[in-house]
Amino acid sequence: MANVCEICGKGERSGFNVSHSHLKTKRTWKPNIQKVRAMVNGKVKQLNTCTRCLRSGKIQRAM
Repeated sequence: MANVCEICGKGERSGFNVSHSHLKTKRTWKPNIQKVRAMVNGKVKQLNTCTRCLRSGKIQRAM
């Protein structure tokens, strides 16, 4: 499963772990992506969406 939201485009971000001695190592932050059945143009489609889009009501879930 891709780590990209199909609604807002939110994806993986990169940065550094910073220790107390200020040593830096690369790391990534991944969005919370869920596979959801949703209504798109009157049809049921399976989407990869982040939980922020689910919670804010940007998509309508299919039952």
